[in-house]
Amino acid sequence: MRDTLALTAPAPMYAADSPLAFLLDLAADTVGPDAAEQRDDAETGAAHHTYTAYPQTLAQAVDATSWQGYPATDADGRRLEPSAVAWLDGGLWLHHTLRISERDGATDVFTLIVPCTCGRYTDITLDGEEVLLDVLAELAPTRGRSVHDETVGDCRSVPTAPLAALARSWR
Repeated sequence: MRDTLALTAPAPMYAADSPLAFLLDLAADTVGPDAAEQRDDAETGAAHHTYTAYPQTLAQAVDATSWQGYPATDADGRRLEPSAVAWLDGGLWLHHTLRISERDGATDVFTLIVPCTCGRYTDITLDGEEVLLDVLAELAPTRGRSVHDETVGDCRSVPTAPLAALARSWR
């Protein structure tokens, strides 16, 4: 016959009605948004940035319901904030996230993910409608493909089919 040992939490070293007890209870109740809330927030943030920062371009082409949100995750030892992606067709994706820093706070970041003529992908950070239009003008002759250049190596920045793998890992 085996003796069973019941584990119990140690008694708190503070009074149940103390300020510390109150604060610890508050902290326990504010765990943060769950995965579904993070997805919704990412989709809303992406749509908002589309309509406010790109009213003449992306807001005309990408509907608010086009965004698919993903919760925060850890990848390769790095923390990735919640994000959202929109399929643009032809292999192109638009990715939105917030870059968060102590100095600057939260900054919206749009990245255009473009297939390369070699079959891999490259990512292009957008900094306004003028930059987007310049990038699109460069991609127009190749019907939305980045021209492969061995010397630059930029298409190695994003592995093949990046969003499909991320979508599987975040669901």
